Amino acid sequence: MNDYQPIEKILAETKTIAVVGQSSNAAKAGHYVPAYLKEQGYRIFAVNPYLSEGLDGDTAYGSLADVPRPVDLVLIFQRSENVPPFVDQAIDIGAKAVWMQLGITNAVAAQKALAAGLDVVQDACMLVEHKAWVKPGR
Repeated sequence: MNDYQPIEKILAETKTIAVVGQSSNAAKAGHYVPAYLKEQGYRIFAVNPYLSEGLDGDTAYGSLADVPRPVDLVLIFQRSENVPPFVDQAIDIGAKAVWMQLGITNAVAAQKALAAGLDVVQDACMLVEHKAWVKPGR
């Protein structure tokens, strides 16, 4: 894991999130994390070639390149070994940051994203980090 993770910067500056591996199963983190983030005001784009729709009937996209608007953050729910092509796509679409969800790390992909100027978070739950970030009195 990288030493510096710009969690607060990403949470403060992000408006649009492409969720790679979003799930239709409400019991999976790939569903309830983006659902929570949408409730917090982030614009969510589901990226999963096996979904016909995302949250609340929104369109789901087969790849990051298919998302019709620029995205600030690519949030990844994939096995660590499957991360590199999604980081490549995040770079290609001009995302500002990549976030690998809790339990997901890939040092090579993270280094590539950093070298391309993206902020990177690994092995952290965006829901947990957001709740800590917005807690009263911080």
